[in-house]
Amino acid sequence: MERNIIITGAAGNLGKAVVEKFKREGYNIIATIEPESGDEVDGADDLYEVNVTDDQAAHDFAKEYQMQYGDVDAVILLVGGFSMGTIEDTNSEDIQKMIKLNFSSAYNMVKNFLPMMKKNNHGSFLFVGARPALQPEDGKEVVAYALSKSLVVSLADLVAEETKALKIRSHIFVPSVIDTPQNRESMPDADFSLWVHPDEIAEAMHYALNNPDLRNMTFKLYGGI
Repeated sequence: MERNIIITGAAGNLGKAVVEKFKREGYNIIATIEPESGDEVDGADDLYEVNVTDDQAAHDFAKEYQMQYGDVDAVILLVGGFSMGTIEDTNSEDIQKMIKLNFSSAYNMVKNFLPMMKKNNHGSFLFVGARPALQPEDGKEVVAYALSKSLVVSLADLVAEETKALKIRSHIFVPSVIDTPQNRESMPDADFSLWVHPDEIAEAMHYALNNPDLRNMTFKLYGGI
């Protein structure tokens, strides 16, 4: 029996690591990328161009997916973005931009794939949070980002409550700083060895998905920081 997983944001640094891990473990990978991005995803079995921040686009994708596959083991929600700024530096437009990237991209997929999971009484949502959303001392310099990720954390909790009587799981993975080329460029003086590597997050996701006794867990992946 095929194990189908959807990975949004599959062309990003974390996305590539997650695709590689789950491909190696024998999963059938349905990846999404941003429309007209020209991105390629090595290892994906099927590739869709979907703007998951748009409710209608996510709805259309879910409808087509159900016709093609009918079941999903997991939806791994990796689309997101980052921005710096204190409260005084951050305006409403900045906050809305982060909410669209980090929260709406997850919410739209949950909204449109939860009915399928309920019908099949099967599936998992894997969210990516952020330590600044949990620790105000980290969030005060990245206010819009922290606020948007706090919504993701709340969404994971709401999904867990909604599905507590079902065989549907909601896990959230909370890194400190992910070791990516972009982060290294923006923080060249940091000790990269203390950061969390994308492969470590991919391993944690695979572990969570393959241990059905784990329900609605928060995985804090802080590295050495």
